[in-house]
Amino acid sequence: MTGIRRMARDFGGLAFVVALLALVTYLPPDTSLREVISVRTLRVCVPISYPPLVTGDPARPGIDIELLSAVADRLGVTLSVNQNQAMGRDFNPRNWGLTRAQCQIIAGGVVDSPLTRSFLDTGPAYAETGWAVLAPLPLSDLRGLKIGAVATISGLDRISLASYLRSQDVTVGIVPRPAELVSGIAEGRFDGGITEALLAGQLATDNDWSATLLPVDFSRYHLVFGLWKGDLTLKRAIDSALEDLADDGTVSEILGRYGATPMEQGGSVPAL
Repeated sequence: MTGIRRMARDFGGLAFVVALLALVTYLPPDTSLREVISVRTLRVCVPISYPPLVTGDPARPGIDIELLSAVADRLGVTLSVNQNQAMGRDFNPRNWGLTRAQCQIIAGGVVDSPLTRSFLDTGPAYAETGWAVLAPLPLSDLRGLKIGAVATISGLDRISLASYLRSQDVTVGIVPRPAELVSGIAEGRFDGGITEALLAGQLATDNDWSATLLPVDFSRYHLVFGLWKGDLTLKRAIDSALEDLADDGTVSEILGRYGATPMEQGGSVPAL
């Protein structure tokens, strides 16, 4: 009797696996790559401006636009850029209002983080970022200063940053856009500013200021491109294209043109 029960239990488990495999055959096929190839267009959503990743300048469009243009060339399609204002106003990806109809890729400051991966698949990392301090002259000590902060990029650790600034008795003023951070510093309302490192480097270059990585043990983050979950065939094609572009030196060449070199903790952000 025991043997019969064991056989029934084993058969039941086998039957469950067979039924599950049968159900998989009824899932809709992943046509994400086929759709891109059929219309010969790869659509990307980006903020209106997030230099040096997205600039809005056709002659120097930004790291993400140049990389994705190279990816599109590898796929034999054209890159179509869809600007999204919410991506520049709000750091919460769930508030951006993006849809598959607007784009297959999300770019312009996507950080590989648990938050990002909760709603998007991510491609290979192509650059590194973190928090940096921006000021007319290098700030060796933030203690007691008034610092402006702009954090539109999604995924950086704001909790650790806020804790550190409190420990330094820093008065923080939150501003929604980089332009307001720059004007606040220029007009003396802030002693300096804190923002994402690549943006800080661009603002420092534009204003002949200094941008320095925070001299504490903050994590560094990888910049990636986001894709909709389930678009596996498109993701594999883009991953492969980016790997090829990394192998042939194209990625390094593009990053080099914008000064996005590897970061050293506590060091200066490279001039762009």
